[in-house]
Formats: sequence, structure tokens, C-alpha cells
Amino acid sequence: MDKCAEETLARHIVAKVGDIPPNGSKLVTVRGRQIALFYVDEAYYALTDRCPHEGGSLCAGLLVGRLTSKEPGTYDLSRPREFVQCSWHGWEFDIRTGQSYCDPESIKARTYQVTVEPGAELAKGPFVAETFPVTVENQYILIEV
Repeated sequence: MDKCAEETLARHIVAKVGDIPPNGSKLVTVRGRQIALFYVDEAYYALTDRCPHEGGSLCAGLLVGRLTSKEPGTYDLSRPREFVQCSWHGWEFDIRTGQSYCDPESIKARTYQVTVEPGAELAKGPFVAETFPVTVENQYILIEV
């Protein structure tokens, strides 16, 4: 089993509903990782904030759509705000999958699962406090960590 599969995934509260305006983004940090959180068409998406091309911020990038053309002078916009452009060089990534459209065969931005849950559900627990063995030796209190 590879290291990624062995890693225990923990859920982290990163924002409240309403913290991100419609079609907006927010930079959050989880376990030292900067993550770009997007709110588009009433759904949340999360990508690593670091563009795999040269490290530019994806959170600072523009949300754009897919522009296609069947002939010169005619353009069609589809999938509005489903792509983020890197703030440095404009490389585009699908906010739903992380797929690059500059180099689709080999470059992808890491995505993270996002869920919305009511606070009452999160507060239910069961919560277990971390405990440590404590001993008393010659009038000194010792804690093992």
C-alpha cells in the first residue's frame, strides 16, 4: 500500500457557510497546507493553492469558463466559473477535478473533498480527550508524552 493510501484522512473545519461570497474563493490552511476553497453555483470545491507549473496561487486566480470556437469570429462560453487560472501564468485547472488544460496528460492540481455539515452534527461527539500517563516519584510529578 502506498504512503498516500496509508495516510489517515481527518476532517477539519475551515470556514462557515457565508464566509465565501458566491463565485468567490478563500485561502485556508490545513496541517500546514494552503488550500484554495471555491464557492461556485452553490457548491464548494477545494484545490491545492500551489499551481503545479511554477507554484503560483490558485486562490488568487480568476474563475473562468471554457471558450470554444467552431469558426473564426464565433465564440461559445460553456462551463462558466468552473476553471481557475493560475495567478502567475494563466494555466487553467478544472476546480471540480484539478485537471490541467495546458498539459492535460501530465499536470493536475490536487483536489480535496469538501462537505457542509450543520454545527449541531459536529458537536455531537463522542469526543475523547488525549490522556497521558502520570506518575509521582520522590515528590515530582512526571508526564509521559
